[in-house]
Amino acid sequence: MHVPFLYRQLSYVALNVSDLSRSTSFYSDLLGLELSAEQVGESSALRCDTHAASLLLYQADEPGLRRVAFQLASSADLAAAATHFESRGYEIWPIPSEELPFLRVAGGFRLYEPTTRVTFEYFASVMDLGKAYQPTVANIQRLGHVVLRVVDLDGCWEVLERDFGLLSSDFVEDKAVWARCYPNPFHHSLALVKSPENGLHHVNFMVSEIDDIGRARNRLIDAGVDIVFGPGRHKPSGSVFLYFLDPDGMTAEFSFGMEEFPEENAREPRMLENSSTTMDLWGGKPKPTFSSAGVIAGKDR
Repeated sequence: MHVPFLYRQLSYVALNVSDLSRSTSFYSDLLGLELSAEQVGESSALRCDTHAASLLLYQADEPGLRRVAFQLASSADLAAAATHFESRGYEIWPIPSEELPFLRVAGGFRLYEPTTRVTFEYFASVMDLGKAYQPTVANIQRLGHVVLRVVDLDGCWEVLERDFGLLSSDFVEDKAVWARCYPNPFHHSLALVKSPENGLHHVNFMVSEIDDIGRARNRLIDAGVDIVFGPGRHKPSGSVFLYFLDPDGMTAEFSFGMEEFPEENAREPRMLENSSTTMDLWGGKPKPTFSSAGVIAGKDR
């Protein structure tokens, strides 16, 4: 196994939303993320761990995925990543200096994933806030993962494995790939699902108790939120899940439990059957609106 640089974690996901105030309230009041910063009328930062941001929301005309950000293991890995991408012919550009105070990172760079045009961001140093994150309506542990809808599944995965250094954990042939960012142990921080068009599939938050799944289901139903899949249990990762729609119809997920990989001698990725029971061992089926909204925002520089 050779990886060109080492990751620490998926740090944050940035979404464009049509009504910033409404979406900020949804993710804070109903889901339990904590508002950590805001630029009035422009953007909000919410967190669910020690970092300043796990989710960024930006006011925009069209809802969708704006950016995916990873923290690398060290400043040396950040430098190695920049050198690696440039050697592969990628254009990289620095995070704009005017954004650094809001993002609370010490600098880094961005680039496009070429098959989807998703903006990826990399940095090594991010501010940990002095006050610990305080769970409210849910015991959120962390931002878990982001999943993309992709037209060219094989081509996109080839790029992410070869150039972005991600490792597959499981796959369904011609359907999906689940990938981890080594040496982070979690089964996946990013996944791809084959689709007629590129877009956001969903954003996941991991909770610390299975009861959080049940409580969230009832709380969201009472608030009129559309539950689109679950509760159920995935075969890949083993997680118990609940999917629901945010105010723009984009899909979010709460999950409990996830397979973790050792740093050395990890198992080989499994080829899983393309069946409904692979996605839900309990036999549930998603609604048609599941993971159907959220464009790729495109240029972010």
